[in-house]
Amino acid sequence: MSQNLIPPSSSALSASIEGYLRLSVAENTSRAYKADLEHFYAWGGSIPAVPETIAAYLAAHAGLLSVATLTRRLAAISKKHTVQGLPTPTSAELVKLTMRGIKRQHGKPQKQAAPLCRDDLILVLNAIPDDLGGCRDKAVLLIGFCAALRRSELCVVKHEDIQFTAEGLILTVPRSKTDQKGEGRKIGIPHGRGKVCPIQTLQGWLTRSGITGGCLFRAIDRGRVADSHLSDRSICNIVKSRVGLVGLLPELYSGHSLRSGLATSAAQQGYSSWEIRRQTGHKSDGMLARYIREGSLFRNNAAALF
Repeated sequence: MSQNLIPPSSSALSASIEGYLRLSVAENTSRAYKADLEHFYAWGGSIPAVPETIAAYLAAHAGLLSVATLTRRLAAISKKHTVQGLPTPTSAELVKLTMRGIKRQHGKPQKQAAPLCRDDLILVLNAIPDDLGGCRDKAVLLIGFCAALRRSELCVVKHEDIQFTAEGLILTVPRSKTDQKGEGRKIGIPHGRGKVCPIQTLQGWLTRSGITGGCLFRAIDRGRVADSHLSDRSICNIVKSRVGLVGLLPELYSGHSLRSGLATSAAQQGYSSWEIRRQTGHKSDGMLARYIREGSLFRNNAAALF
């Protein structure tokens, strides 16, 4: 059997199919899989591979690479086999048992960025100066938090994706990490009930920036709003720099801190898992469980006896 999924005799069809294959997974995932396979090949692996080779590869890198990285390498190798119509060796019992042993020996809790929870976010917002950059960053933080957006989603939100209503803001996310089909989803952001209002903050940024179309959150160059949107790295840098204003440690936070902050804060306030998932877009309670556990550690705590 040929290792290629596409018949070599049909070059025009091949180019067409290859294009759609590239679009079948997220760009970041595709890049990660490519790097994973290159590492496997550099070690001496090849496709198709047998379970003994995969197990040897895992054993050779146990303790050198994290369990999460090895797990992703297995996913990349498995994907390469299935795309080419080959049986995947990663499902063999030998590989599963090898990976289980590695997890028991080398497994450790995965490091997660600290959630930027509501009370800390309010402190951060109050510390941000009211200049052009500050006006933008307040809107970035509040919309990112309230819509529980991934930084890759937040940096490309467009004016065409938002609709102001009497109840608040309807934000349409055309595509996300878990929505590879591009079906889109709508997120509601209500008006604030106190001094902090995400709707007023965003409207203030739009008025001040003069943005009436295209991406909402853009770079600022020499006091002027640029045409280019912020990168996902820029979102991360904004979070880190702004939390530092109130004495929080920037190295503990990232762009994901906004999304996890909403989930954790909502859990602290007693919102149900399905209500939180409606905002975050998580497909299951299992994906959300970590935030709910952290947010409810002190609610109805059995140690609250004093």
